[in-house]
Amino acid sequence: MTLKIFNIPEKPVFIQKPMMYVCGALTPLVFAAVYFFGWRAFGLVIISLVFGTLTEALFTFPERKPVTSAVFVSCLIYGLSLPPALPFWMAVLGIVFGIGLGKMAFGGLGQNIFNPAMAGRCFIYITFPVYMTNRWTEPAAGMTGGFSSWTAGDAVTGATPLRILQGGDIIPLEDLFWGHISGSLGETSAFLILLGGAYIIYKKAAPWRIALACLLGGLLSAFLFSRLHSEPAFFSPLYALLSGGFLFGTAFVVTEPITGAKTREGQWLYGFAIGFLIIVLRRYSNFSEGLMFSVLLLNAFVPLIDKAFKKVRDRSHLVPRKEKT
Repeated sequence: MTLKIFNIPEKPVFIQKPMMYVCGALTPLVFAAVYFFGWRAFGLVIISLVFGTLTEALFTFPERKPVTSAVFVSCLIYGLSLPPALPFWMAVLGIVFGIGLGKMAFGGLGQNIFNPAMAGRCFIYITFPVYMTNRWTEPAAGMTGGFSSWTAGDAVTGATPLRILQGGDIIPLEDLFWGHISGSLGETSAFLILLGGAYIIYKKAAPWRIALACLLGGLLSAFLFSRLHSEPAFFSPLYALLSGGFLFGTAFVVTEPITGAKTREGQWLYGFAIGFLIIVLRRYSNFSEGLMFSVLLLNAFVPLIDKAFKKVRDRSHLVPRKEKT
């Protein structure tokens, strides 16, 4: 009776197994963020989950429809893409924009063009650039790390690995691999990202072609720039993959099935173009990280990419085969 009064459907959440697999793969990154940056990181992720889910519910509940578990994935990816020191109210604005205008305004799940998490992050990135680019927290030290504190430390001006590499300095590869570096909440530990990415690909919750193509595009782009420019560390293929949000984006953002390419050939082109463009933007744009803009730009071309490859496939079927003599 209460559910009818508040117009809430009897099953308020529609569970999708693939999305829950992705949530499971992202969970270790949440606790890693707490270890490196303190419990404030957990607060940012939880706030993103709560307000993102409520935003989708405002659109679906009036129609007696449930929210989908896909919104949990979008909120987790968004939360883990944020700097540890970002004010909570800014995080709320971003996820409300991403889910409300980036997804539900298009008609909801399956009809949105742009990745909701990246749309929300882009909104606050442009609106509050100082908080998104110049305020970073150094990771906590010690056995317990940030589990014993609200924040890892008072300093919020630490440089990210990309900025350090751009300055000509070198970062130990083991720090990049295990995650003892500054950066966004979920992008620091390459080890956990690789484990999570392998898990969702194994569970077929993410298209492996897009992930592999993105890696190949990034590697090729970094290799070419390492030959053309005098910043060997910054454009070293290994450093390019382990620094910034490249691996996190390859595993969890680029492989998002709704806004990515659907055709096999399209998936190769889509992933490769994003990986290649990430490194290009790192070199020539004013932004140290190119993942967000690369994804959103290629999202806009997905319908054209899939349509083009479908036409090529249809025409190839119409061409008569030569008979063997």
